[in-house]
Amino acid sequence: MTEKIKVLVQSLEMEAHPEGGFYKEVYRSKNTISKTALGKQFSGDRNYCTSIHFLLTSDNFSGFHRIKQDEIWNFYEGSPLLVHVIDKEGNYTCHEIGMNPQANLYPQLVVPAGAWFASSVKNKDSYSFVGCTVAPGFDFEDFELAERAILINKYPKHEAIIRQLTRQ
Repeated sequence: MTEKIKVLVQSLEMEAHPEGGFYKEVYRSKNTISKTALGKQFSGDRNYCTSIHFLLTSDNFSGFHRIKQDEIWNFYEGSPLLVHVIDKEGNYTCHEIGMNPQANLYPQLVVPAGAWFASSVKNKDSYSFVGCTVAPGFDFEDFELAERAILINKYPKHEAIIRQLTRQ
């Protein structure tokens, strides 16, 4: 870990994330939406919105996972981030977020609810520092980390990227 990354992790009080990388929750709305208003996919009340800082290094990856809400990614600094998405129809897309509109590289991406997604840093020996916002607010009850064999069985044509971005 480079000195810059150590400083970011320490100064922002980030901790290891279960899917890879480091995170720090920076916002959780005080008010909540009741389970009855949210629908059957949610197990309880949820905050209106949550937001985290997320840091990923090029020697790591964020493994395939999914959540029950849309997730908005915002690029802050570092290498462009590759966000790998397998949508509900089984289509794979590799999105690149960063800051270079002249090269069609934009600082925001929305990953739709229920899609499997993972991320990796584009450039070697680098990092990506981003923010993620979830509404209704994130709860680990809504988080599912992919099991490699199950995901490959469901999406065999994406086996190579699934093997690359899962840890089993």
